[in-house]
Amino acid sequence: MTIERIIEGHQDILTCPVTASVQEAATLLADRRIGALPVMDGERIAGIFSERDVLYRLREFGAEVLSMPVRDVMTTPAVTVEPSTSAMTALAMMTKRRIRHLPVVDRGRMIGFVSIGDIVKYRIDKVEGEAAAMRDYIQMA
Repeated sequence: MTIERIIEGHQDILTCPVTASVQEAATLLADRRIGALPVMDGERIAGIFSERDVLYRLREFGAEVLSMPVRDVMTTPAVTVEPSTSAMTALAMMTKRRIRHLPVVDRGRMIGFVSIGDIVKYRIDKVEGEAAAMRDYIQMA
């Protein structure tokens, strides 16, 4: 199965501009109860801003980090996938690189944002569906 199937129907992609302050971006993370945001420089993905970025930079810069622009603390470059990427390939990439979020890019334009939780949920649903089909098949035999 592909990433395209996982992001189907999820049109709203929450982002922040590179000029946003760390405090603004962190507030957005907390208010929306999410772990990361794609950071945009116009229409281009400039990086990813995550909870980890806040913690690491807070340790490095102290409270003054809150007034810094996100461009100075985000993780860059953003690792991306295409809609045609298989779910298992994306999961392996995330595991290997120890990241939890991937922008989905089609012809240079971001069309989605997928988390490791989205992929794991999809896999669990698929396995449960296959198990139910197998139980039905066995019961009918």
